[in-house]
Amino acid sequence: MKIVLIGTTANCVVGFRSDLIKLLHQQGHQVYAFALNYTEKTRQQVTALGATAIDYRFSRTGLNPLKDIYDTCMLSRQLKQLQPDLVLSYFSKPAIFGTLAAVMAGVRKRYAMLEGLGYLFTEQPQGVSWKVTLLKKIQVMLYRYVFPKLDALLLLNPDDCHDLLVNANINVKRTHVLGGIGLNLADYPFSVPPTRPVSFIFIGRLLAEKGVYQYVSAAKQVKQRYPDVQFYMLGAIDKHNPGSLTEQHLDQLIKDDIIISPGHVTDVQAWIAKSSVFVLPSYYREGVPRSTQEAMAMGRAVLSTDVPGCRETVVHGKNGYLVPRWCHEALAEKMITLIEHPEKITAMGLVSYQLAQERFDADKVNRRLLKMLNIPMNSPAMEPDVIGSCNDSSTKISSDVGADGTNATKATKATKATKATKATKAK
Repeated sequence: MKIVLIGTTANCVVGFRSDLIKLLHQQGHQVYAFALNYTEKTRQQVTALGATAIDYRFSRTGLNPLKDIYDTCMLSRQLKQLQPDLVLSYFSKPAIFGTLAAVMAGVRKRYAMLEGLGYLFTEQPQGVSWKVTLLKKIQVMLYRYVFPKLDALLLLNPDDCHDLLVNANINVKRTHVLGGIGLNLADYPFSVPPTRPVSFIFIGRLLAEKGVYQYVSAAKQVKQRYPDVQFYMLGAIDKHNPGSLTEQHLDQLIKDDIIISPGHVTDVQAWIAKSSVFVLPSYYREGVPRSTQEAMAMGRAVLSTDVPGCRETVVHGKNGYLVPRWCHEALAEKMITLIEHPEKITAMGLVSYQLAQERFDADKVNRRLLKMLNIPMNSPAMEPDVIGSCNDSSTKISSDVGADGTNATKATKATKATKATKATKAK
């Protein structure tokens, strides 16, 4: 088959699609990876994976509809020249306009994948602005127009499924819940978490939505009782984002010995290895956070928020704890629990490791993904009964979600609500 992947940046293709591309290439498929900003280096990396790197034009965040229409037409022309059998568009804007371009080009098999619902669906502690509310309505309107043209929509967690199909009343022929996109687990080897002293690590963009301020506030609170505890924070400051931690604030935190922050690093594994517990107090509409998957693969207990995406990584009390969003007091309380009971850190880390082996093995995940895309596999090594469907209650939700049954129940409720809605409309 001739398969086109339409995404955003070239670094995203290399960082998050490498294992999928390699598997498709191994199966004998021709793969074309569309991205916005290929360099000579990333182009060579994609070629080495077995795909053809193709540039296309699009504004990731622009709001000019005329330019978006023009770029969609140009993308459609590129697809017509390739004549692919299947197009998979991922992330919000490519899912909309990449799918439209595939329709215009006459591509018969069209799929889209949303890895979280993003900023426009993120609730804010102070409420959302009128601009965000308006943009969300426009985005939902575009989803309602485009997504019925898909063969299937792929999501990473059942909360997103419920919000789109039920709350936003978007019709899709078929929807699958994949779970986390997975990792090459060999790149994240297990290590026993150190507990003398106990240390916590945050990995992510230093933005309010990622919970950086809750992490800092909890660190300050814990440091008052346990000054030897260490708090690592990996990630870059975004000077163009008003919700980002500022350089002045970060410098003061480092000076006051609250935070150890090396900034953006390339040796994430080494930092996870010397930490005891992974922390992500995000309230952003995540899919399934990759940083949490990495930490779990290396055997780290997890403290995260009880919000969509994040809750998919924690079985409360087993491999970590879930805390309410925006609540640094609850986060600090769980940190102190682990400090005072370090044996829990080791035990929970082992459960995280086991869950990662079951849920986040990229090879297993990508084989499930190919089955969802109806891409033929030459190898019979396909795990049975693993595909989750939001609009087919007879199909089991993927083992990637709902280890304790909670999320599977939510997905079942969403399915029933969706069917009830459709039945009402039919009447």
